Formats: sequence, C-alpha cells, structure tokens
Amino acid sequence: MNSTEAPQPNKNKYRPYILASVMLAMFVGAIEATIVSTAMPAIAADLGGFQLYSWVFSSYLLMSTVTVLIYGKLSDLFGRRPVMTFGMVLFLTGSILCGFATSMEWLIAFRFIQGLGAGAVLPIATTIVGDIYTKEERAKIQGYLSSVWGISAVMGPAIGGLLVETVGWQYVFWVNLPLGILSLIGLWAFLKESVEKEKHHVDYKGAVLLTAALTILLYLLVEGGVSVSWTSSLAAGLAAAGAVFLVWFIRHELRAADPMMPFSIWKNRSIFIANIVSFATGVLLIGISSYLPAFVTGVMEQSARVAGFTLTAMSIGWPISAVVAGRLLIRFGYYRTSLLGGCSLLIGALFFVLMDPSYGPLWAAMSSFFVGVGMGLTSTSFIVSIQSSVAWNERGAATAANLFMRNLGSTVGVALLGGILNAQLRQSFHASSQEDVQKLDVDAVNELLTAKGRNSMEPGVLKSLQDAMTSGLNTVYLVVFLFAAISLILILFLPKNDKS
Repeated sequence: MNSTEAPQPNKNKYRPYILASVMLAMFVGAIEATIVSTAMPAIAADLGGFQLYSWVFSSYLLMSTVTVLIYGKLSDLFGRRPVMTFGMVLFLTGSILCGFATSMEWLIAFRFIQGLGAGAVLPIATTIVGDIYTKEERAKIQGYLSSVWGISAVMGPAIGGLLVETVGWQYVFWVNLPLGILSLIGLWAFLKESVEKEKHHVDYKGAVLLTAALTILLYLLVEGGVSVSWTSSLAAGLAAAGAVFLVWFIRHELRAADPMMPFSIWKNRSIFIANIVSFATGVLLIGISSYLPAFVTGVMEQSARVAGFTLTAMSIGWPISAVVAGRLLIRFGYYRTSLLGGCSLLIGALFFVLMDPSYGPLWAAMSSFFVGVGMGLTSTSFIVSIQSSVAWNERGAATAANLFMRNLGSTVGVALLGGILNAQLRQSFHASSQEDVQKLDVDAVNELLTAKGRNSMEPGVLKSLQDAMTSGLNTVYLVVFLFAAISLILILFLPKNDKS
C-alpha cells in the first residue's frame, strides 16, 4: 500500500461481509447512544446521586472524545483492524463492568473505561467504508451506513425501556456483548490490510495535553455554579489552567511530526466548516438525548417505554434522511443537502423551546424527529465530503477529526447544559415560598423519576419539583436552539458549487 492511496476498493470481493461487520459495530454504537439515556432515570432512582447525572454522560464522552483522534491516527499508521479490535475489547469490558456498578461513582468510573474504547468504534468503522468503496459509491453507502446506525438506534429506546421494566437496567450495558464480538469476528475473517512496515511516531504528548485541557474545563462546566462558585478563585484558576493546556496542545500539534490533530486539513473550507458545525450539532444532540427522558418521565409522568419512544422518533428521522441524503448529494451537492439539514435542526430545536408538559410526549417525539432529520442530512454530507477531500493516509485522521468535533460538542454540551440545569434547579428551590422545598438539593429530583417516588411526595412539593425541572430544561433548550441557529448560519458559508 503506498502512502497516499489504498488498493482499488472495487477489487475487494469481501466488501459485503466487511460492510455487515461494520454495521454491527455501528449498531453497538447506536445502542449505546440511546439505550443508556432511556435507562438513566431508572439508574438514578436506583443508585441515587442525581447531581452526578450528567457525569455518567460526561465521563464516557470525555474519553471517547480524546481517544477518537489518536485512534484515527493509529489506524492510518497501523491499519484499521488491530486498532478497531483494541477499542472494541475495551468498550465491551467497560460495558460488563457498568452492569455491576453499585453506586453512581462506580458507574462513572466504569463509563470512563467504556468511553476509552468507544473512541475507536464509530470513526474507524466509518473510515473502513471510505476505504473499501470508490468515491462515486460513498454517498450512497455512507447514507446506508447512517441509515443502519439510525435503524439500530430506533431499537435502543424500546429495548432500554423493556429491559428497565423487566430484567433491570444492568442489561442495557450487557446487550452490547454478543454483537460486538460478532463484528470483530467478521472483520478478522474478511478485512485484509497491507500496511507499510515502518517506524511510526505516536503523538502521546498531544493526547495527554488534550486530555488535561478537556478534563479541567469539563469539571468547571459541570460543577460551576454548584460546588464551584463562578466568581471564586478556584473557578478562575481552573479556567486559566484549561486554557493553558489547550494552547499548549495547539502549539504542540502545529510542530509535531505526526500530530494526532493534523491542522493542515482544516485549511480546506468545506472541512473547516463541517467540523465547526459538527461541534454545534454535538451540543444540540446531547442536550436532547440526555435530558428528554428525564423530562418525559419526571414532569410528564410517563413510563420509561414512552420516554424511549420520544427518542426513537429522532432515530427514525435520522436513517430516513440519511438514505435520502445519499441521493441528494449526487443530484444537488453538499451545500444544498447540508442547508436542508440545518433548517430541520432549527425547526426541531424551536419545537423543544416551545414545548410545555401539557403538550404530552407526541410533541416531544415530533421535535426529536426534526432533529433526527437534520442530523441525518448534515452528518452524511460532511463525512462524504471530508473523505473525498483527502488521501488514504489522512482519511482516518480526517474522519476522526470530524467525529471528534461532534463528540467534543457533546462533551462540552453535557457539561455546560448539566451545569445550567443544576444551577437552575438550585435557584428554583431557593426561590420557593415553601420551606420544605427551600431545603432541597438537586438530588431531590431523583424522586421524580419513578411513580413510587412521585406518589410519596406532598402534592405541593411534587408540583414545585416539576416546575423547577420544567424551568431548568426550558433554559437548556434555549441554549440548544442557539446552537442550532449557529449551525445553520455556518452552513451558509460552505462552498456552493461542490458535488460528489
């Protein structure tokens, strides 16, 4: 294999089997993205610690965000198959441990392990498809791949709700195991690679610097206004330290021989805008998927199954639009397809801003559907555009960089929005005219998440808690709408004459 291009993709007779294995890996990723969100109200009710609710997502996202770049670079250096295997084994190990967690703290620790492996799964699976199909085929195949990811995600909320109500929340983590193992068997049986044997430099220093920067800033965003006052010297110190590590990381990457984040590819305007928009959509996506189940369960007083249905609507819109995106890309190009996706994101976010508990779960589902349509159109457009703009030896890093930006958006988003929600809840409690409510802390919201907990509360306290949750999430969805608007504005600056 030369340094710029892989062997002709259309000569690989095992492509259907490789694609099937990749789809299984994507299925595992899709299940993880939706099934845990659906189960979180039950997990929080069982383990307690609602104040740590956002850390269950943050810990996973932090590690998958940091590692996605280095896994992408390693796959360019050593091949897709061994790096994918290492990541999947770590991911499945973390999944097993999560099911045995006895407290929210242990669950968060095991989610770190799970996230450490997850950084390899989605980007390398997507890159493999870019390797084995020609440029002309990628629009359709990436659309199908996004479709399979979305279709499998449809099953996540339904399976999550069913498992929570029958055998227990632990099985939402263990359901990953058989399919993850099967996908690895398929890759080792059918994916043959001939990577050049040469000494490679792995940018471990860049990984350490980025991990330090994101961890510090993430902690500040989650705990700011809760355990860390925004006006305190500790907050200022954390912000300064995070900024120093971030600047240090950027300077190091610009000078490194084999950087984990090759900033040279960002000179391409399409890639630059696609990556920034992916960051904004990452914030939007996590803001909805993390907290919508808690709202539907705790405020609308619906079951976990119904809460899962509202997220399923997003996963229905995503695959439908991804399939359509493959055809739109060929006919109209990246700009118009992405613009249509940006408009759909804005409409969905607006519906969330206008949502009232009295509107019921159908309104929430409709809002989710529009967001799913927007994600399917934009994500498919961006991946196909990026993979068509770089050579083989940069494709892993370029694909990973786009997914990194979306993951980074989700990482920052879950921390930022979690901090906003916690601060709003505390403010609502302190402003209440009821003494019982004034004494409550954020963990009191745990009682909203089960019918038993709601029935055990005084009607006045229950209403105050639900009003506080509604007010807090209204603020969260206003921020989500802002990021949807930013996404649409940025898409307007994409080149207008590029077609696949």
